[in-house]
Amino acid sequence: MARFPLPGPLGFGGAPLGNMFGVVDEDTAEAALAAAWDTGVRYFDTAPHYGSGLSEHRFGTVLRRCPREAFVLSTKVGRLLRPDRTRPENPPFVEGLPFRVEVDYSHDAAMRSIEDSFQRLGLAQIDIAFVHDLAPDHLGDAWEAQFEVARTGVFRALTALREQGVIKGWGLGVNRTEPCIRALEQADPDVFLLAGRYSLLNQPALERLFPMCEERGVRVVVGGPYNSGLLAGGRTFEYQDAPPEMVAKRDRIAAVCAVHGADIRAAALQFCAAHPVVAAIIPGAKGPEKVKENARLMTSTVPSALWDDLRKEGLIPAGAPTPS
Repeated sequence: MARFPLPGPLGFGGAPLGNMFGVVDEDTAEAALAAAWDTGVRYFDTAPHYGSGLSEHRFGTVLRRCPREAFVLSTKVGRLLRPDRTRPENPPFVEGLPFRVEVDYSHDAAMRSIEDSFQRLGLAQIDIAFVHDLAPDHLGDAWEAQFEVARTGVFRALTALREQGVIKGWGLGVNRTEPCIRALEQADPDVFLLAGRYSLLNQPALERLFPMCEERGVRVVVGGPYNSGLLAGGRTFEYQDAPPEMVAKRDRIAAVCAVHGADIRAAALQFCAAHPVVAAIIPGAKGPEKVKENARLMTSTVPSALWDDLRKEGLIPAGAPTPS
């Protein structure tokens, strides 16, 4: 049984509203969050890293108007923001706030990060804290040493905050499965935010992580259900030019979807949401129309025969759960 409920299946991810890859004006950001609320979204995820605090500020502006007990809010720790008038670059975010980002997985940094997030959000309750990017794609060969810092630092801090009732749960927010598996082996997390490792194109989380989560009652929020755009008609996979084999696989999936009259984007979202450990999915959206479109795709018809044909073609694993 899960540690605590997360409202889903559709959540709202805050990276685009930190000006990820391009500027989003204030009115558009506010309209996107309002549209999410109006379409029934009740789970919102952000982070200090997103626009060097910009995303958290924008979330707070809108969510302060909503009944606090009516939604679940997650943010992240692992980076501290230091005032810096030079407005240092913080890619992939552009024109963020005037802060310098410092990576720090220590106990004291985690406590400071939570306090700072309360201030940026203007809210007195954070439900979930994810340890951000504690993984080799961000830290390289240093990730294992940093994991040990986190194990005795930020993990200990977040466990104490959970016991005190300051937060309801904690976990990792990463793009790799290995740190999540190690956290399950060495600590007591409640939930993971895993991006790009469970999608219609790519399912490494099925091998070890999801079975371990199911056994422990740990839930997963799926980020990147479109694999950073490839499943939504783009040419990027994991925020880079997509390798030819992934483009080819996407095209084969799209061809099967076309035979059944299904939108590949709807299939991508609904496939992710069908796994029992998945509590919510958070596709990116920079404006209200995209938010509404994602909501429509979550409920649009995908024939059950589509999943049978994808299995027959070897495009999804035989054991992957699909919508009934």
